[in-house]
Amino acid sequence: MADQQHADVIVIGTGAGGGTLAHKLAGTGKQVLILERGDYLPRERDNWESTAVFVKGKYRAPEFWLDAHGDEFPPEVNYYVGGNTKFYGAALFRLRPEDFGELRHHGGISPAWPITYADLEPYYSEAEHLYGVHGRHGEDPTEGAASRQYPYPPVQHEPRIQELSDNLEKLGRHPFHLPIGVNLTQDAIGRATHDSVCIRCDRVDGFPCLVGAKSDSHVRCVEPALRHDNVRMVTNAYVQRLKTDPGGRTVTAVIAKIGEETVRFTAGIVVVACGAVNSAALLLRSANDKHPRGLANGSDVVGRHYMRHNNLALMAVSREPNPTRFQKTLAVHDWYLASDDWEFPMGGIQMLGKSDAEQIRANAPRMAGKLSPEMPFEVLAHHAVDFWLCGEDLPLPDNRVTLEADGQIRLTLDEKNNTEGVTRLRHQLQSMLGDLGMHPHRLLDHSIYLHKGMPIGATAHQAGTVRFGTDPASSALDENCRAHEVDNLYVADTSFFPSIGAVNPSLTAMANALRVGDHIAERLG
Repeated sequence: MADQQHADVIVIGTGAGGGTLAHKLAGTGKQVLILERGDYLPRERDNWESTAVFVKGKYRAPEFWLDAHGDEFPPEVNYYVGGNTKFYGAALFRLRPEDFGELRHHGGISPAWPITYADLEPYYSEAEHLYGVHGRHGEDPTEGAASRQYPYPPVQHEPRIQELSDNLEKLGRHPFHLPIGVNLTQDAIGRATHDSVCIRCDRVDGFPCLVGAKSDSHVRCVEPALRHDNVRMVTNAYVQRLKTDPGGRTVTAVIAKIGEETVRFTAGIVVVACGAVNSAALLLRSANDKHPRGLANGSDVVGRHYMRHNNLALMAVSREPNPTRFQKTLAVHDWYLASDDWEFPMGGIQMLGKSDAEQIRANAPRMAGKLSPEMPFEVLAHHAVDFWLCGEDLPLPDNRVTLEADGQIRLTLDEKNNTEGVTRLRHQLQSMLGDLGMHPHRLLDHSIYLHKGMPIGATAHQAGTVRFGTDPASSALDENCRAHEVDNLYVADTSFFPSIGAVNPSLTAMANALRVGDHIAERLG
């Protein structure tokens, strides 16, 4: 086994949590070592090819996990510098203030957090500026107070989406500009100018950005951090386990496989940010005599309470053509917490990236009987208007990550957990289609976004497997995301979530990483 030099902090993972935390610590002058399981994503034509990205899953990790029945499935994970943010849609929402308290759902209780919205708010603002978010605070009536406006004005709707927004307002709804992280220069009224870095293409949602204009953690955090002499990164470093001192109170070594070599790294502080499933798996693999159920798992919550949102990707068919290129600019939260005729939360509606003929063709078998034979795929794509419905998944203790004897990940998931809300949300959307200029009976499942209709494989919004809290008996981490049982171990990805709300979790992971970064920087002195 080879030894590498000691660092003050090791950060394992470069996604929304790990990449942001490394950036936060770069200015401290302390030695920061980033370990990334993957390599840099190649920049190539296939970055923007639907067949390569969605149909063939070219960039998806070449691995399989097991479901509760022992059947294999391909998870929606990507091991590259930047993690899953290389492929996310860059929709950067804050949780609502109510999400931090206990919420009663149709399917059960969403638990309270040990911190409040007010505690995280300054870091939300910091993250929005770090990731260059376009939006306008004050448009969404469900959002909390903001201490700073977004750094950039909203990305303006193209004509068909502006018409959709106007029609929603006529129905008494409150559409708002979706907060999105793209590098887009605009003029005073929000139009793209000739010197835009982002070309307002339709290759944002689920695609890696060929021109680096999407605000992923690689572009916005990792590369700037590496410009500091005190920050270095090792790629293709798969962390196998964490070792502790004999008392089990301190991580003394990070053991990684790099090619055919096993390498031992050491640091005063170790931060795990591998993604909620892989972070839990790493802690479980690191079991020892003092931590027989997994590192920092005396509470037996590590791997439990897995959440991933109740999502529906749906395609409506507009009566008029929809030539929109950049469609992901609108959202509606009127039913986020309740509705006039239902007392429970439903979730939110937002736009997806624009469908193309290849995506529709790949979905065709699941759309059988709903597609018009007189409308070829290319024509249908020209009329498609795409929606993403997001409802809250609840943190059930038996929704969990476990390991097989050979180390393979098993993900047990109740796929019917609290789904009534998003089902009702779909009915709300369906009931409005005619008034929104759509064919009222054509709201089609667009499950290519969920890897060909395998809900358990849709792990892009994974969260909750190493939850934080004030009670060591029911949580693995304290309020600063430090392990209750291991003094120098932190977890800084979406694993810490006690609940997930009904918005994309990325911005909350980024904001919390900045918060944890302040705590670690203070600890380092």
